[in-house]
Amino acid sequence: MVKIAQLSCGTEYSGIQKEIEKAAETFNAEIVIPDVNLDDIDEAYERFGLSCASSSLKLMIARAMSLVDGKNEADAVFICTCFRCAEGAIARNEVRRLIQDNTNLPVVTYSFTEKTKASELFIRMEALTTVVARKSILAREKQEGLTLGIDSGSTTTKVALMENDKIIGTGWVPTGDVIGCANDGIKQALENTEYKLDDIEGIGTTGYGRMTIGKAMGAQLVQEELSVNSKGAVYLANSQKGEATVLDIGGMDNKVITVNNGIPDNFTMGGICAGASGKFLDMTSKNLGVDITELGGLAQGGNYRNATLNSYCIVFGIQDLVTSRAAGAKKADIASAACYSVAEQVYEQQLQEIDVREPLIQVGGTSLIAGLVDAVENILGGINVIVPEYSQYIGAVGSALLVSGIRNFDEKDIKKYH
Repeated sequence: MVKIAQLSCGTEYSGIQKEIEKAAETFNAEIVIPDVNLDDIDEAYERFGLSCASSSLKLMIARAMSLVDGKNEADAVFICTCFRCAEGAIARNEVRRLIQDNTNLPVVTYSFTEKTKASELFIRMEALTTVVARKSILAREKQEGLTLGIDSGSTTTKVALMENDKIIGTGWVPTGDVIGCANDGIKQALENTEYKLDDIEGIGTTGYGRMTIGKAMGAQLVQEELSVNSKGAVYLANSQKGEATVLDIGGMDNKVITVNNGIPDNFTMGGICAGASGKFLDMTSKNLGVDITELGGLAQGGNYRNATLNSYCIVFGIQDLVTSRAAGAKKADIASAACYSVAEQVYEQQLQEIDVREPLIQVGGTSLIAGLVDAVENILGGINVIVPEYSQYIGAVGSALLVSGIRNFDEKDIKKYH
């Protein structure tokens, strides 16, 4: 059983502690609270060097220091504080940095509310247990044999067919009926090859529909998208050695992952509203009367300063767009402002939760929107941003790559996700 050390403040008072434990247990993990002596708290707090008024945060810091000093053992770390507490947010980030700088433990950070449920934590707990339990698979750098990866996302379903470390076929269809879309994507991927579905040696699935597709197709790998996407990204960007950051602005949520030698070690995901996601850009393109594939180029010819789109809400964001158009703003300026708005929100909500490591690999369907990539690069102060070939297929590529490392399929690998 994977041991996840919980470093937190306020989970007992908010009533979500049982939800955290339930989420961990779902993925065969155990939440452990590091033990500390009363005498150690002041010493650890002084060493940490951050002044906090909350005694609970001081205890959290002491528990973190005990992990760093080897007084307590764990396989991974879950750090969480209340989203309403500014002091907690600062402490959470500094504790995350302490753990990352002084241990090799994978870390997930989270800001909770009193309404947080176990289901909201599933992908984070699953990612932590995956990194611990499947590190040898995640470390593999080459794909072998003939394997198929399926990424069933919220808006699109992607498929990648790989043979001996090469992508030989791809499929891309809007997500509707989960199984039907997967089958359509597979047909596209096989279309210009000599192979049939029966020839495929291994199937891997990821994304929101991974369990349904995995069960229907007898997939050998059914894995959450945080670890799969990060693996696909560093593989495509030829960045499997050393450090990197993966940014995936999705149709419904966003993911930022730091990677060290091909192994993810810190995850952050989510967002306040879809105003910080690809869905907002899709709605923007429709409002402007252009195809989503044209939005990026249009944005590059505009100036975001000439239009006001800065709402954190997707509804009010579109309202800002309509108001800007009524005031005479050019389409190019509105497209630029939309890209900049999404990039700015991703920076404020997620990129500040991690230490960005170069290169930053931007992936997913939104990575094809050039104006968004430019906005991210601009907001980060000119940091090196890479958009690799096949960047929109990272989940499918990661699945096809990782499944080639599984030799024996156990039915429990799928059953445990239900």
